[in-house]
Amino acid sequence: MKLLVLGGTRFLSREVAAQAVARGWDVTCACRGTSGPVPEGATHLPWDRADAPPAAITDGVWDAVVDVARLPSQVRSAVAATSYAHWVFVSTVSVYADNSSPAMEPLLEPVDEDIDLAVDPEAYGGMKVACEQVVQAGTSSSAIARPGLIVGPGDPTGRFAHWPQRLARGGEVLAPGRPEDVVQVIDVRDLAAWLLALAESRTTGTYDAVGEPLPLGELLAQVAAGVGDPDPRLTWVDSDFLEEQGVQPWAGEGSLPLWLPRPAYDGMLAHDPGPAVAAGLRLRPLAETAPGCLDSPVTALTPEREAEVLAAWHARP
Repeated sequence: MKLLVLGGTRFLSREVAAQAVARGWDVTCACRGTSGPVPEGATHLPWDRADAPPAAITDGVWDAVVDVARLPSQVRSAVAATSYAHWVFVSTVSVYADNSSPAMEPLLEPVDEDIDLAVDPEAYGGMKVACEQVVQAGTSSSAIARPGLIVGPGDPTGRFAHWPQRLARGGEVLAPGRPEDVVQVIDVRDLAAWLLALAESRTTGTYDAVGEPLPLGELLAQVAAGVGDPDPRLTWVDSDFLEEQGVQPWAGEGSLPLWLPRPAYDGMLAHDPGPAVAAGLRLRPLAETAPGCLDSPVTALTPEREAEVLAAWHARP
């Protein structure tokens, strides 16, 4: 199996390349290489995707291509050079226009031009829609995978890792919202293995590449069990109070990951993994994912700020 990975140095694309090498495939990672080395056993093909594809791309004979890009121009260029290969494109659940619903429609309007997300972060989903359309229209066969929150070893985002590390420390834990709020995550290793299965079998179609939807209380309990705390001390603090305290949802400094405004985001982390599972996706228990996140970076509420919020919650009249 001759696989072209567009990327290969960070998180998901690196995991895809590493697992493909472990399967004995001939793996080439086309990227600048500025984010780190490609996995041992893979070939690094230097390519800044702002430039035209090098001859090694256009002259190569690839069985499959895996791409995680978000800029439409980059996807157009790569598709034109490798249209005969089976494409596996990693999109996102952010392509959906209605985050209150887990339905796979409607989609956002496509954004066909390249937008700097530092200037307009809202363009992300629309650009991914445009990328999907390029892949579907320009390749001989393709699969589109739409993940939600990808977690596990090597995650550079600092999001999910807050929970394994916080629960491993023990003590009273600030839990956001309601324990019945539904959320879902997918382990990067499971997602990568499935993307390779799609590539090898030349499976076609569009799938929500997600883990099992779980009540947040159950998810935190599984994570706690995975890091050695079978009975975590969770104090559930409602969303209105968290907003009053200036706690941020989802991601970033001062945030609580997995907490989302409800009901506006009821569907964002509640998609159906059934079709992907039927197409070969295999999901490990979260208790197995959690320990692999103990050394990951965290960008979230600091322990000091958490203590302040908890103290304010308990001091309510």
